[in-house]
Amino acid sequence: MGEGKIRLFLDHDFSPGQTVPLRPDQAHYLFAVMRRGAGDALLVFNGRDGEWLAEVTEARKRAGAVTVQERTRPQLDPPDLWLLFAPIKKARTDFIVEKAVELGVARIQPVSTRFTNAERIRRDRLQAHAVEAAEQCGATFVPEVADLAPLDRVLSGWPAGRQLVFCDEARAGAATDPRAVLTGAPAAVLIGPEGGFSDDERGRLSALPQAVSLALGPRILRADTAAVAAITLWQSAVGDWRR
Repeated sequence: MGEGKIRLFLDHDFSPGQTVPLRPDQAHYLFAVMRRGAGDALLVFNGRDGEWLAEVTEARKRAGAVTVQERTRPQLDPPDLWLLFAPIKKARTDFIVEKAVELGVARIQPVSTRFTNAERIRRDRLQAHAVEAAEQCGATFVPEVADLAPLDRVLSGWPAGRQLVFCDEARAGAATDPRAVLTGAPAAVLIGPEGGFSDDERGRLSALPQAVSLALGPRILRADTAAVAAITLWQSAVGDWRR
C-alpha cells in the first residue's frame, strides 16, 4: 500500500515501536471499508507529534492496533487564527468546518447572532468532521470546535491582544487592501449569518477596539463562501501561506 493512501488521527502519544489501539469505528473503516489487514502500512498523527508511519499489527472486525515506526513529517501547526461563524444549514456548516481545517485555523467557534437560523449544533459531530478533514488534507493539527455561544458573550470576553476581522456584508464593493488592516496572529475572522448582522451587533463590533472591518469583494457572498474567502485573504496577506 502507498504510504499516503490512508491517514488516521490517533489521540495517543507516539514513540518508535509503540503499539496504539484503534477505536471500533477506525477498525471498521480500515479493515471493512478500506480492506486493509495485518502488515499493511498507513500514516498516523495525533495533532502534536507530527506524522508517523505505522503498521497494522492486529486486525479484527471491530478492533485492532497499529505499531508506530518512524516520524515522516514534523508537527506543523497553523497560525493562531480563529474562525467565528454563525451556523447555517447542516451541509453548508460541514463545508465551513472542512474548509477551515484545510485552509489552516487554530480554533473554530460557532456563534449565535440575532439572525442565526440554526439554533443548535452537534459539537461532537463537527469535531469529528474536523478530524476527517485533517486526515484527508494531510494536516498534522486538528482545530478545536467549540460549543455554540452567543456572540455577545464571546465579545464580552474578547482577548485584548487578538485582532477581530469583522467581515461586513454591508461593505460589499468597498475598496479594501487586506494588508492595510490585517496585523497577523493572534487574530480571528468573524462571518455573520445569512440574514446579516443586526444594527446592535454591528454597533457592538464597531466599538470593539480590536475589531477591524473587511470587505470581501464587490458582491455579497454566501456565508460558507465568505468564510473561505476571508481565511484565504488572511492567510495570503499575513498567514503561513507566505512562508
